Amino acid sequence: MRVQLVDPGAWSLPYDHALAGGLARAGADVELVTSRFVHGAPPPVEGFRVTERFYRRATAPGRARGARRLLRAAEHIPDMLRYRSHAREADVRHYQWLPLEAIDSLLLPPSRPRVLTVHNTLRRGGGAREPVTRRLVQRMDALVVHARAGAAELVERFGADPDRVHVIPHGAFEHLTRLPVERPLPPDLAAVEGPVILSFGLVRPYKGIDVLLEAFQGIDAAELWVVGLPRMDMAPLRAAADRARGRVRFVERFVDDPELPAYFRRADVVALPHRRIDQSGVLSTALEFGKPVVASAVGGFAEVASDHRAVVAVAPGDPAALREALERLLADPGEREALAARAAAAAAGPYSWEEAGRRTLALYESLTA
Repeated sequence: MRVQLVDPGAWSLPYDHALAGGLARAGADVELVTSRFVHGAPPPVEGFRVTERFYRRATAPGRARGARRLLRAAEHIPDMLRYRSHAREADVRHYQWLPLEAIDSLLLPPSRPRVLTVHNTLRRGGGAREPVTRRLVQRMDALVVHARAGAAELVERFGADPDRVHVIPHGAFEHLTRLPVERPLPPDLAAVEGPVILSFGLVRPYKGIDVLLEAFQGIDAAELWVVGLPRMDMAPLRAAADRARGRVRFVERFVDDPELPAYFRRADVVALPHRRIDQSGVLSTALEFGKPVVASAVGGFAEVASDHRAVVAVAPGDPAALREALERLLADPGEREALAARAAAAAAGPYSWEEAGRRTLALYESLTA
């Protein structure tokens, strides 16, 4: 079966590569249709091919971020129109992202079947985006979500046909544990001797870093590392860090794959205090590295906690509950080890890319039967 995975902006390239690899190992002929990744070295290509059909001028080497955004806006519609003819070469077209959904829902190639992975379903409500999502889901033959909470949201809020909604968990990023080259931590972080709580990923308001910093103000037996490229005003977070009893270190930049493992290997606990989320690549990474995780009881986080006991779930937006869970784990190596074992088991089983590839290919086969 010929499959095209489509992610014009390379917005979830690690996920795209992992899914493409899982599909290829399950027997599919996979092409990832995307653009050049500008944030570092892309993940490995194993058993599938990549064609960069989008934003060729915008992603040329040396472009500044502002120039990339302007050129992408200019290139998007022509690139989508050119893709329409290429889409005929596949049996299934599986869209990971559509950058301009209001327009893209009208520019979709007529070739069927169409599949859409609806990332971050729980963040789509309200405003002008809601009717756009409703229109988009009606144009798809199947919708993939990563958690039951997201499936319910699609049906109840956006009017999706329940028979077209399929829950396929976000796989654990196994390739990160077997990179050919890993870079060490920066020297100042490598010198830290005590326990480390890790917050990793793009810093955005919905991720609840402010809640984590408030919780951390009562903890002095560990350091907190906030690692990721800011996408919000950092001044309030730095002010909260100054009030903490323990030390808070900010690494305010994009951390690419070769450097990422060092942060997760060093972490004693990974914190995900999100206010609202379906599922997270950071959680998938923590599971693969077998790390104890404290996460808000929202979306797929709550399901990993209830189904596999691989996460300690706390009420979202509750610094006291978050502090209590972190302190308990830091004080109990046995509980951390038990959580780590369950995380590794989940990563090797229901959250493996073999399982995701098998289930996704079965979905394609049902659509083309």
